[in-house]
Amino acid sequence: MLETWVVAPTCLPAVLRRCHACASERFRANGKFRVNAHHKLIDAWLLVLCTRCGETAKLTVLERTNVRSVRPALLARLHDNDPALAAELLQDPVLRRRNRIALDWTDAWRLETGGSDHVGLDREVIDVTVRFAARIPVRPVRLIAEGCGLTRAEVERLIEEGNLVSATRLTGKLSGDFTFTLKR
Repeated sequence: MLETWVVAPTCLPAVLRRCHACASERFRANGKFRVNAHHKLIDAWLLVLCTRCGETAKLTVLERTNVRSVRPALLARLHDNDPALAAELLQDPVLRRRNRIALDWTDAWRLETGGSDHVGLDREVIDVTVRFAARIPVRPVRLIAEGCGLTRAEVERLIEEGNLVSATRLTGKLSGDFTFTLKR
């Protein structure tokens, strides 16, 4: 039987960028946008707040863009301060590169195992598909340990013994879907 686990965000990740006011390196996004029009051109920013001093920084979303080239649905979401749009934009590698930011997903996600705690402890072989609802970089060893109720050392031992196998490399961090088989 194939189990499906989902790595889902619980909130927006912290934005890693240096604050010009207090030199802190962490900002939080609250889903607020600022939109400014200059005749036929429009600018839009995602506002983030410094976690230490509360200073507001702007992450450029649109810069001197012709208003007619912006989809009306996007413009409406910007004006409505849509938090889902903020989450989508923070996932965009182009926006992150343009604004020179990184994301910190610590304490901003959870593993959903379908309601069962420590799945498959009674079965000989467990097949699990792990899906990511957002591009959250997580170590597969940590996910497997959390989902199966094992320690990370036990998971690493199972990998070395060949009792935990996957077509995907289980060392390092992943942010894409993968499957694994655990033999007890």
